[in-house]
Amino acid sequence: MTNPLFFDNDCISAFLWVEKQSILTRLYPNKIVIPQPVYNELSFPGIQHLKMRVDSMINNGDVEIRHIQTNTEAYDFYFKMTQNPDINHKIIGNGEAACLALAKSENGIIASNNLKDIRDYIEEYSLKHITTGDIMIEAYQKGIITEAQGNMIWANMLAKRRRIGARSFSEYLKSKNLYNQ
Repeated sequence: MTNPLFFDNDCISAFLWVEKQSILTRLYPNKIVIPQPVYNELSFPGIQHLKMRVDSMINNGDVEIRHIQTNTEAYDFYFKMTQNPDINHKIIGNGEAACLALAKSENGIIASNNLKDIRDYIEEYSLKHITTGDIMIEAYQKGIITEAQGNMIWANMLAKRRRIGARSFSEYLKSKNLYNQ
């Protein structure tokens, strides 16, 4: 994979909350991008520990923070989604919009679990998209985690109120017809 991955808060936080960001750095070396608005969200009081983990990833060269420059296609698209959407589209959050705008302008991949807000844009612009579940499957298929480890990580993510689409990793594998047992 050569495309950058633009992580929304919900997707990167799923890994940060359970201290499993190493899965991301092993799967996507030099590909992890956090848009500035998403990084700003990680600065909210009460979740400073998540920002500290991202800062560590930045210092290690595993993550890049990306700004949206004014007077660019990305900025115009970002502004439209956050301030003045087309008919039949709703205003979406800054983090989601930044991921979409950067992925669209840089032929990147959006890493987000928030399909409710972004699905229409993904479909309309034929953007590539992955979720926490997709990342976990890729880690499983590449031997980074076992199914048992996946179930433990999944349970810990659910305990941190992450919305990741199934009650267990095994259930998620079954839903994708990838279950081995």
